[in-house]
Amino acid sequence: MKYNPVTKDIIDELREIVGVKNVITDREKLEAYSHDETPAEQYAHMPEVVVTPGSAEEISRIVKLANRELIPLTPRGAGSGLSGGAIPQYGGIVISVEKMNKVIEIDYDNMMMVLEPGIVTNSVNEMIKDKGLFFAGYPMSVETCYLGGNIAENAGGGKAVKYGVTGRYIMGLELVTPTGEIVELGGKRVKDVTGYDLKQLIIGSEGTLGIVTKAIIKLLPLPTDKVDLLVLFKDVRSAIAMVPKIMTGGRIIPTGIEFMDKLSVKTSCEYLNEHLPYQEAGAMLLIEVDGNRAEQVEADAETIGELCLENGAIEVYVADNYTTQERVWSVRRNIAEAFKVYSPHQSLEDIVVPIASIPDLIPELERISKKYEIQVPCYGHAGDGNLHATLVKNPQHTMEEWYEIEEKALREIYTVTKNLGGTISGEHGIGSKRKSFMELVADPVELELMRKIKKAFDPNNIMNPGKIFDFD
Repeated sequence: MKYNPVTKDIIDELREIVGVKNVITDREKLEAYSHDETPAEQYAHMPEVVVTPGSAEEISRIVKLANRELIPLTPRGAGSGLSGGAIPQYGGIVISVEKMNKVIEIDYDNMMMVLEPGIVTNSVNEMIKDKGLFFAGYPMSVETCYLGGNIAENAGGGKAVKYGVTGRYIMGLELVTPTGEIVELGGKRVKDVTGYDLKQLIIGSEGTLGIVTKAIIKLLPLPTDKVDLLVLFKDVRSAIAMVPKIMTGGRIIPTGIEFMDKLSVKTSCEYLNEHLPYQEAGAMLLIEVDGNRAEQVEADAETIGELCLENGAIEVYVADNYTTQERVWSVRRNIAEAFKVYSPHQSLEDIVVPIASIPDLIPELERISKKYEIQVPCYGHAGDGNLHATLVKNPQHTMEEWYEIEEKALREIYTVTKNLGGTISGEHGIGSKRKSFMELVADPVELELMRKIKKAFDPNNIMNPGKIFDFD
């Protein structure tokens, strides 16, 4: 696709739309918008200009200008993504929603909030916890990510077993389409089957089908009690076999079931100077239950703990207060940071397979690890089969060798995942990082349907081009 450059006249027009202070052209300031959390040396692209609009109307005018001049647009939230989704692949204009961070309405009667996309997800729950409510559709990186980015990626996290992912809680959207129209989809309605559900099509579309400028989110009653269990198993197969037994044998749906292999636990514990007795364990599960009656939560935790011991668990540690809960969760949360000490160069993946296939996946990851002489720790959300199998560069390899190994190892991992009934992303998205692997896992008919949808929404292919797939 041939795009036009951003000229001085276009910058002047952008300044007229959003104001001089909301147009960034300084190269040093532009650099911050050239990358997300993927390695900048591999994936970064400089924008020609960044705009920070304050309304849907301003975004609409910018989008119409970009269509008229055939200039690529890249929507951007906090830049905390792991797929290259907010990177301006073709330069052009980055539209950052960082200044659109208002709470428009808190509707307690309907248990909903209306928010702008630039609000930090974690702050939503801080606002409403005193009212006994919370927003359940949030990922692990709550302190940094924006709601708009969560919607664009249909983000998930550690509580998805019980509560699901972001899309379950998005009731309505205001959207600027790739041709500049402003449209409202959905609303404060719990049920709605009026025509195609375009709202759900936008959720998870990675900013390729428009820019969300407002969202209506559903709230839930905030659980008052929770208990975490850290369960040690002798091997991966024993640990994963417990996941369905908890739900079928115990008749309990936990809030989350996190999986950590021995390498992940060992590295994180050493990084934190934490002395959990992981030496005898081949895998660990971190299981959380919550609810609004302490006695019921405690009973559920006891049932799960007993089930685990009956099915081969080495030990069950109970964390029933803030201090002990933070201790066990910090091991899980710090795995990625711990491996950065060993090697700063990683490829953090989020493959997803049917839960019962996890034990068959782990030996394949170990085989690939040995073949390429790299570490491939595996951890993540056992309760929904979404695992962060992370390729960690061997410090003895050159960067040239690493890039070659990364490409080959990823292709093998994705092929194994596909053969086990899985796919290449459960929550991080495709973006530019994984698009070359889409043909490994997506049916050609499915890909063609996606391209037709994209073309129908975005005839000039200006909205976040170069993401998910390319046009021939």
